[in-house]
Amino acid sequence: MKPVFLLFFLFVSLLAVAQKPKLLVFSKTAGYHHASIAAGIVAIQKIGNEKGFAVDTTTNAALFTKKNLKQYAALIFLSPTGNVFDTMQKQALQNYIENGGGLVGIHSATDMEYGWPWWGKAIGAYFENHPKQQTAKLHIVDSVHAATRGLPTTWQRFDEWYNFKNINPDLHVLITLDETSYEGGKNGAFHPVAWWHKVGRGSVFYTALGHTDASYSEPLFLQHLAGGIAAALERDKNADRKKSLLSSK
Repeated sequence: MKPVFLLFFLFVSLLAVAQKPKLLVFSKTAGYHHASIAAGIVAIQKIGNEKGFAVDTTTNAALFTKKNLKQYAALIFLSPTGNVFDTMQKQALQNYIENGGGLVGIHSATDMEYGWPWWGKAIGAYFENHPKQQTAKLHIVDSVHAATRGLPTTWQRFDEWYNFKNINPDLHVLITLDETSYEGGKNGAFHPVAWWHKVGRGSVFYTALGHTDASYSEPLFLQHLAGGIAAALERDKNADRKKSLLSSK
């Protein structure tokens, strides 16, 4: 290969790497630590390789600054628990999402920051309790959304099933849990377990699934998770256009 072509090839390769979206997986636990976090990180990295995004991982909340978060197209909260952020970190996260950043919450992302009302509304609900792990039936409410497209209309699987409190009424619910199919449900006939909604200009996807290690090698769950990540990467193009028009005046 001639030097000029080699240089061109290297330039194109570097440009492709630079343009690849980058996501941050955050899994700090100040409460219960899910052993499945390790399997989840491996699965998300694999999805990244397949879908064309890079993955950083951390348990360090000090990385939540306005400057640092700018480099990420979306954040993935992989089963964090407890109170993990200080005031400045909370503000950086809120600004990031409201200004167009994406967020994926997995399983115990609802089991954190109970004293921060903004977080409860943004993630969509708070975890209240759960019965023993068991098999249950899920019902797909929206079969067109990226996180549910191609899933069986009635999806039976084994996991740890959360009961929720303070459910945000403005959520776009994707999947509900059939409480007649297992023991210990407390949310009644309408028991959401996966949803999506807008928070400012940002897109937030949450799934309560993913407690078990086995989840992260389960094809349907990985399909569900990959679709949720895609949804979180959606941007408010109209808002971006308005911002561009305003800045040009």
